[in-house]
Amino acid sequence: MSDRTSRRNLSPRWPTGTLMSALDDMERNELFGLGEVQRHEAGTILIQQGDPRRDHVLLLRSIRSTSPACAKVTAILDNGAEALLGIRLSGDLVGEMATLREMDRSATVTACTPLVTFKIPSATFFAYLNEHPHLWHALASMIVERLEWANQRRLEFGAFEVPVRLARVLGDLAARHGFAVDNGTDLGIRLSQPELGRLIGAKEAAVNNAVRLLKQHGLLLTDYRKIVITDLAALRAFGFAG
Repeated sequence: MSDRTSRRNLSPRWPTGTLMSALDDMERNELFGLGEVQRHEAGTILIQQGDPRRDHVLLLRSIRSTSPACAKVTAILDNGAEALLGIRLSGDLVGEMATLREMDRSATVTACTPLVTFKIPSATFFAYLNEHPHLWHALASMIVERLEWANQRRLEFGAFEVPVRLARVLGDLAARHGFAVDNGTDLGIRLSQPELGRLIGAKEAAVNNAVRLLKQHGLLLTDYRKIVITDLAALRAFGFAG
């Protein structure tokens, strides 16, 4: 076993699929040390769609373990509609695509909770990766996982009705970000029903009806921006029965 393998610690505090989840503690600390620390409140725009500046990337981190970091990635389409492209959590990297592609920012990243960012100059970030070539694989894996997530949502748009699409995306989100509570599995992120609709390509009214149906089946409990899945196995069965 190599020294690197022996000291690698894929800590569960970093959600699966984030860049930090693929690194060891030394690499995480070194990357965080490259950045300027900034604290942001919920609602703060971290990256703005169309911004031509691509001189930095951002690493996200929770302020404290009891308050997980969450940010949403959105884009305004040509017809003026807003699409929710994804959710980013503590340990995630944002802003890398504009730098890699040498293009304007393609989406807006907004803090959904109070969080901390580490603002790393793009040249510094990629120089660090060049000094540690194996980390390019971690970055590529992160990007591929995001593309697979987006492709799966597109495939489901045309193949399934809204309740099935909702069950599938909730099951996926719970698997990635959820945690056990007394009455089931908390989704782990706070999303409104309109935001869920943007994730699955459905109107708000259709999402409301789908949520009502899943609640009637005894699969969900909901509160303001909070979802608890009361029976995760049954929810997944509902999604795959469609």
